[in-house]
Amino acid sequence: MIRILIADDSAFMRKVLSDLFRKQPDFEVVGTARNGEEAVRLVKQEKPDLLTLDVNMPVMDGLNALAVIMDECPMPVVMLSSLTQEGTDATVRALSLGAVDFISKAGGSISKIDTIEPEILQKCRNAVKAHVQKPQKMQQKPVPERPAVPVMRRVQLPGIKKEPPRQETARPALGRKPNPLLQRRKPEFQPKPVIIERGSGQKLVAIGTSTGGPQALQNVITRLPADLPCGVVVVQHMPPHFTKALADRLNTISAIAVKEAEDGEIIRPGQVYIAPGGFHLRVMPDGTDRRIALGTDPPVGNHRPCVNVMFDSVAPFGQKVTAVIMTGMGSDGCEGMKKIKAAGGYSIAQDENTCVVYGMPRAVVEAGLADEVRPVEQIAGAIVSAVKR
Repeated sequence: MIRILIADDSAFMRKVLSDLFRKQPDFEVVGTARNGEEAVRLVKQEKPDLLTLDVNMPVMDGLNALAVIMDECPMPVVMLSSLTQEGTDATVRALSLGAVDFISKAGGSISKIDTIEPEILQKCRNAVKAHVQKPQKMQQKPVPERPAVPVMRRVQLPGIKKEPPRQETARPALGRKPNPLLQRRKPEFQPKPVIIERGSGQKLVAIGTSTGGPQALQNVITRLPADLPCGVVVVQHMPPHFTKALADRLNTISAIAVKEAEDGEIIRPGQVYIAPGGFHLRVMPDGTDRRIALGTDPPVGNHRPCVNVMFDSVAPFGQKVTAVIMTGMGSDGCEGMKKIKAAGGYSIAQDENTCVVYGMPRAVVEAGLADEVRPVEQIAGAIVSAVKR
């Protein structure tokens, strides 16, 4: 029996969801909350197996409630999100905080519950199986301190006429470390200059992930150096709109540049490209370059983007490829990894203890395809080492 708590500021939504779950033989509704503060209290009191949490609520919103819950009593949480820009941004932040999954409210509210009832039930049944841990603090590389600047003072010598002080323009303070979480880049994507070792531009990193992926990607991508001497392509199982919000957030908090991939663009060193929701991502050779090709051909294994599709496309690059498989349900990526390994590529899998769902990495490990099995916080270092080989 799955004991579920529902948190939503809408009385209509609380009733609709309560009625939905009560009709199921494997769910028990243990309570409802009108705001984030009530949700936190009831989670501690009722100790449910699963929480559905609305993003926008009074008193304490869903993000703040989630942060408290994941810090004090980590548990599986499924977010309810609107498709507005604000809603998608908040959902991506929630997934980075540790929420297992999310349900989109089409049109801003669940007015036709029957159209998404199977999705709600499937996501909640899957989420309760997730291995949820207290999120790790992001460990970003510190910005190097500037050397101290000696202070120069004017000295008035006897017999020398004192000159009027010169007007100087204000200068920024030196030696201070800017807070990367408070600084925001310009909204448009701006590539950073990268010093490339000879021949290293031919290398490529390909990352595949699903459930729990946004948090895992945050742990990995924020640890990659800005001067990584190759490009990185990523498939995260996620619907349209949300992949753009994920790329923008990672770009804001990472040293390396991150963007949502565009059809036809050349893969550059020191840049991460995330497949847009609803599109398969393939990497195609173009002379000495590698070019991204997006496609809307049918889903593979119910996924578009699909990790296997991306892995299949990079396998011909052989030893130049480092492939990474991270947390996710099912086995997407395993068949593609077989082709990468057969061609001489290198593979890294996330370990069971740090996966939210040990499905996709398990398939690769049990097939004997993983060269390394690493906890999520060590994967960036493993990528850098592999690229240098």
